[in-house]
Amino acid sequence: MSDSGRSPAVDPFAPFRPRRGRAVPLAMAAAALTVCAAVAVGMGSAGGWRLADQLALVGFGAVIGAFLLRYASIRAVPDDEGLTVRNLLVTRRVEWGDIVQVRFPDGAPWASVELDDTEELAVMAIQRVDGEVARSEAHRLAGLVSQHRRDTGG
Repeated sequence: MSDSGRSPAVDPFAPFRPRRGRAVPLAMAAAALTVCAAVAVGMGSAGGWRLADQLALVGFGAVIGAFLLRYASIRAVPDDEGLTVRNLLVTRRVEWGDIVQVRFPDGAPWASVELDDTEELAVMAIQRVDGEVARSEAHRLAGLVSQHRRDTGG
């Protein structure tokens, strides 16, 4: 991918973050914790639940909320040396010279980078659901990769 069509006003080192993939999990995390807490309180007073049952339900809501907050924190942060990718479960740092290509094929839920050791790393911060913004961000990432490969002779 080339970086043509990208606005020159965009900071090339701005973090990559999903748009919709961030707002929905934040709202759902708040809803999960609120609903679980309300049900726990209601069942404690009207349903005869013990305190341990109530705390277990609130804890379950907190676990769901924590998972959704982690999903909302997905990002990829470029700098002069490379890219730090924080996906759902793993955070990984790769140097620009290790990235061969940025891929975002039709139908893929998010972009990925092909590494020089033939491994592929998902970049969940660039999500298909964000439409044209996602394509633009994939082009921006490809431009960074291309620029740094030229700078290092890769």
